[in-house]
Amino acid sequence: MWRIAATRGLHAASMREVATEAGVSVRVVQYHFGGKHALLVEALRLLHADNEQRAQTRITTDLTDPRAVLRGILEEFLPLDEPRRVAWRVLAAYYAYSLVDPELAKVFQQNDRDLERFVATLIERAQHDGSAADPEREAEMLMSCAVGLGSDLLHGRRTTEATHAVLDYHLDRLFVT
Repeated sequence: MWRIAATRGLHAASMREVATEAGVSVRVVQYHFGGKHALLVEALRLLHADNEQRAQTRITTDLTDPRAVLRGILEEFLPLDEPRRVAWRVLAAYYAYSLVDPELAKVFQQNDRDLERFVATLIERAQHDGSAADPEREAEMLMSCAVGLGSDLLHGRRTTEATHAVLDYHLDRLFVT
């Protein structure tokens, strides 16, 4: 499903195409998902779970350093390697579709809220200096910034180095030592 969406878009992900890609019959796909919409929703849920799992295995920083953990999380939003570029293309296709599909929009919104809460918690834990920064607003800003930077990187508008410089600039503002 993801390979089809990444290379040809969600519109090309018919039950027949997905079955062919998976090496199974259309009946097997229909049995497990019922229809294309259920397949799309479940594939998006699985994509979010897969991205989260990959992020957890990739973030090998000192977990007692909130800045390093946060930088690792934000880097997961960047298409820095082929698996993340594929995930970006698939998520972009889903995002466009979710603008007109409330059920898909809910999957995006829930995952975004959970992650923003976690990012806000990291920021709050790091505020030992009495900083006036609002962790929730900062989390919203950082997440939006990372998504925008990822899009710019995917389109070639920014280099990897420039993208990291922007992330570090924002993190340095929050984590003053």
